[in-house]
Amino acid sequence: MSKFLTGLDIALNDNGIWVLRSPLIYQSDILCCDVEAPTGFQTDLASVPRLPIVYWFWGGRAHREAVLHDYLFRVDSIPVVPFSVANAVFLEAAKSRGKALCIRYPMFWGVWIGGYSSYHKHLVLDKL
Repeated sequence: MSKFLTGLDIALNDNGIWVLRSPLIYQSDILCCDVEAPTGFQTDLASVPRLPIVYWFWGGRAHREAVLHDYLFRVDSIPVVPFSVANAVFLEAAKSRGKALCIRYPMFWGVWIGGYSSYHKHLVLDKL
């Protein structure tokens, strides 16, 4: 059964980037393995557009899922996965945390449509 095995322990750095203070571990049925975003991993969390209605509905709704997705988008994540699989794991993780359909599917389509330009552009421990 897919689930997060650890909580999200993050801190905001001086550059406005979130940094993991301890690993985030997710057990994925799709990948048939655990995924571990390491301590020091940097993320912007979910890149939800700051448009009033859009952000009101979907902003701040999937931090763990966003960190996992950002990690799987890195060129040297373990495991390395295709774009479509990283997005599918995001959706799986949102479902595993009980996110409503009206939250998880629009966010899934958002990462699918808006995420390709950032796929495999950084290493796991790159500074953002």
